[in-house]
Amino acid sequence: MDSSTDATAQADLVRSREATSQELVEAAIERVEALNGELNAVIHPLFEEALATAPADGPFQGVPFVVKDLGCTVKDTPHHEGMRFLRDQGFRAEADSWLAARFRAAGFVFVGKTNTPELGILPTTEPDAYGASRNPWSTDHSPGGSSGGSGSAVASGMVAIGHANDGGGSIRIPAACCGLVGLKATRARVSLAPLGDYVGGLVTELVVSRSVRDTAAVLEFVSEGAPPGEPYFAPVKARPYTDEVGADPGKLRIGLMTRPPGGEADAHPDCVAAAEAAARELEALGHTVEVAHPGALDDPGYIPQFLVRWTAGVAAGLDFWSMRTGKQVTKDDVEPLTWALAEQGWSNSAAQFVGAIGYAQIMARAVLAWWQDYDLLLTPTMAAPPAELGTIGTGHEDNPFAPIERAIPYAAFTAGFNATGQPAISLPLHWSEADLPIGVQLVADLGREDLLLRVAAQLEEAVPWAQRRPPTFAAA
Repeated sequence: MDSSTDATAQADLVRSREATSQELVEAAIERVEALNGELNAVIHPLFEEALATAPADGPFQGVPFVVKDLGCTVKDTPHHEGMRFLRDQGFRAEADSWLAARFRAAGFVFVGKTNTPELGILPTTEPDAYGASRNPWSTDHSPGGSSGGSGSAVASGMVAIGHANDGGGSIRIPAACCGLVGLKATRARVSLAPLGDYVGGLVTELVVSRSVRDTAAVLEFVSEGAPPGEPYFAPVKARPYTDEVGADPGKLRIGLMTRPPGGEADAHPDCVAAAEAAARELEALGHTVEVAHPGALDDPGYIPQFLVRWTAGVAAGLDFWSMRTGKQVTKDDVEPLTWALAEQGWSNSAAQFVGAIGYAQIMARAVLAWWQDYDLLLTPTMAAPPAELGTIGTGHEDNPFAPIERAIPYAAFTAGFNATGQPAISLPLHWSEADLPIGVQLVADLGREDLLLRVAAQLEEAVPWAQRRPPTFAAA
């Protein structure tokens, strides 16, 4: 089997009996063993468990899969969230999360868990606990974060698809860095159960993949059957997401934005060129593209208010793990940046947190009003090309916040849509002269994943990326 085959095609091989689940899993294990020493994408191999798994008869029956070591818990496996604190205690999850159970029901076979920065904070995957994951397009560069381990595993051909989640860009950033498809769905489209609200609804769960059809099929399956007690509800879809791939989106009005919101960073010329090239492709497909974006995105209060919520989430995370393990997390147990963010979160008042949530809701109303006149917003996914390893860093005593400051260009175009709850997708439409992937982001109105999937499939056909291979790629 060609290691570049997408997950849908792999499942077709099993259904047609051209391959067995055991053969797919054995081949994936061989690829992980061959490449992981160089890429450090998979930090918890689950090979024995995978070989003993009888996969469910779902749409992805027998397809090997990796799970990010953050958010989505897998019963009886290590769950460390990039933390030395949990690693050193050998912490293991007691149960599958709702999403892990849905992945199993879809037929996926878990072959490993992937690396993530501590608590998913940074847009690079270089935790002290497990070391840096590397980008298969250039092993001197980051695969992004916080789903960088999954991005590296999928881009290198270890597996065709992998779990990812996104609280400020953590699906879309690794997709951009690794030349993959990364969809952040509408808030509440995919349940976080058994957890409830997390940081005011910033976080969503899904995958990074090689094809639009894989992303659509996974979204279709895992967005069904949410358990009772959901804190939010996404707008009801019109029809199955799998029906959107190849469907005519009509002639759309699209705004183009190449300057980061609020002027908080400068956009690298390669990133601007990627978005402008995508605009030309969209015009060639019959859409209208004009320079325009929601003015509310430039509100200077956005970053400070976002950080109130984000730092509260870090503080709450450390409190949770202190309670859950019965051992108090201390400054010496975590990276300097994590502790500094937590201290800021603990120092914020409850009134400040509620105010930040209210601010985000007001901003969302103002931003979403723009979609009354436009169908999509087109931007670079990031304002900078993939970072060299070691350039974002973990911070030191003299300035523990330095990594966040250096990270701003990488999340400048993505984080705002976690606050508004809108769906956004990163597509691998451009490569730099250095042969590094440069992602392009499309953003739709609340609940309009259907429109994103239609246009993404159009672009996938017009500017195909399936045959591009990074230098570090698994043999067939």
